Amino acid sequence: MARQANTAPEPEEGMTLVEHLAELRMRLFRALLALVIGALIGLLLSERLLQLLLSPYGSRQLLVTSPISSLSNVFVVSVTFGAILSSPVVIYQILAFVFPGLLPHERRAIMLGLPFGLVLFVLGAAFAFFVMLPAALNFLTGIFPSVFRYELTPDEYVPFVAGVMFWMGVAFEMPLIIFLLAKANVLNANVLIKQWRWAVVVVAVLAALITPTPDPINMSIVMVPLLLLYVFSIGMAKLARRNATVPAMLDPDEHVRPS
Repeated sequence: MARQANTAPEPEEGMTLVEHLAELRMRLFRALLALVIGALIGLLLSERLLQLLLSPYGSRQLLVTSPISSLSNVFVVSVTFGAILSSPVVIYQILAFVFPGLLPHERRAIMLGLPFGLVLFVLGAAFAFFVMLPAALNFLTGIFPSVFRYELTPDEYVPFVAGVMFWMGVAFEMPLIIFLLAKANVLNANVLIKQWRWAVVVVAVLAALITPTPDPINMSIVMVPLLLLYVFSIGMAKLARRNATVPAMLDPDEHVRPS
């Protein structure tokens, strides 16, 4: 008697579109839940957080000119703190969704670059908070005190401090960005060394945009660490190109290992 062929369907490899959407919904829900929990914790700590933000100003109070101003700023600070506090969970949910579609070396690059990027961002924000903002606020609130009476409002002060800290944190990501561009065969250390004059111009423009004051002293406070980070980025580019087998797009004459 002939053997019956096995007509049972083979299990499909990977996940279907519906399963991907279900997993995405689950990941987004967990990330949103972490953000809500973080915001609630921020709400409980909002008074202390606002007092901490006042440290660079050197005052204990801000002038409120609207009935809802204080409440709206408490909400902003709580949500911002919640986003920072929940960021590890949010990043994990994103990576858990994306990782199955990445190659092993791409996963390793992300796992190595992520902590480094977080450290650089925190260093930039801390530099802005402890060094840059006190100097800037001292300058801004010291212009003709015999003529102007300075009473800052939270609607202007809180976004100002948060914005400076955020953009300084982003600026400190330069070494990581350069490392990734070098890994992607876009540039190398020789390109950065040859273009140092343009780098100084770009850094000066960034310092002018980030610095809230027009005076050269405060601008120099921003430029010096950014230029040092550029030098550090050259070393990161060399590290990224150590085992390169394809010349960088901006340096086609680069000597690389034969593939």
